[in-house]
Amino acid sequence: MRGTVAVLVLFLLALVAAACGGEGDLSAGGSFSRGSFANEHGEREYWLYVPDGRDAGSTPLVVMLHGCGQDAEEFATSTRMNALAEREKFLVLYPEQDPGANRSGCWNWFEPSDQERGMGEPSIIAGATEKVIDEQGVDPRHVYVAGMSAGGAMSTVLAATYPELYAAVGVHSGLEYAAADGAMAAVAAQKFGGPDPDRQGRLAFESARPAEARVTPAIVFHGEEDVVVDVVNAHQSLSQWAQTNDYADNGADDDVVTDEPDDALPGRVPEGYDYVRYVYEGPEGGVIMEKWIVEDLGHAWSGGDPEGSFTDPEGPNASEEMLRFFRQHGGG
Repeated sequence: MRGTVAVLVLFLLALVAAACGGEGDLSAGGSFSRGSFANEHGEREYWLYVPDGRDAGSTPLVVMLHGCGQDAEEFATSTRMNALAEREKFLVLYPEQDPGANRSGCWNWFEPSDQERGMGEPSIIAGATEKVIDEQGVDPRHVYVAGMSAGGAMSTVLAATYPELYAAVGVHSGLEYAAADGAMAAVAAQKFGGPDPDRQGRLAFESARPAEARVTPAIVFHGEEDVVVDVVNAHQSLSQWAQTNDYADNGADDDVVTDEPDDALPGRVPEGYDYVRYVYEGPEGGVIMEKWIVEDLGHAWSGGDPEGSFTDPEGPNASEEMLRFFRQHGGG
């Protein structure tokens, strides 16, 4: 049986501590509708936001993966992504975990069968993504995936196993690729970090077919005071993506991409939290990775809507910053 009492207790305690509220205005002027996708590995429902007046055929798509104890609508409220989608004219797909697959609503990022291309939950989410691309006239060069906590960990799995599908990835309060191989190991990884990120970086590179491997721009957000997923996981996540992208650049471990930042840019939200934005350039110049470490932020979506759950409005706006980062990166 997937999950353990320890995992459930950990995330239920975090849920009790989070601020929960109403759904807010999820329509934001466009349409917000329910759908589903099924393949041989299972079925998942989703919510899809389509902005009013978008340009069919050239519309970007952002796939958003909720955390434990959340559903798709709640995550839409927490991140305010629908309002941004209406403003910037992109689609948002919110896959939703089935309680039958995980009773606390977590994506099963820690199960080996859900860490591989063409298997388990990655295949279902990727299939739902491709369905929306085909049905909605999405520009396939501008498809992105992001998530929080378990959703952040699964967003890394998706970007690693389907690099040709997702042009960039956003990881908020998440973990490196395959940071655990079971529920008990997941609890340990959340607290102390996962395996060596250099090793996980190579595994992430190898998880995609070699012909599909390519550099994947990545933006990582994490609270320094996160007691559910320790901030060590942000550092490991960035290091893993640096190693993965180092291999993806030319197939060799030659440090053309490293986890040494090219700059560290401190900042502060007015009447809010301090943060440091670390930027990492690629072999051809230009920023291909960012890591945001937010002081005083716990296990919460930075700059999120307090009407949702797991949010803290005093941090920098993670939704705006991920969207900015995504706009800078499109697939070939």
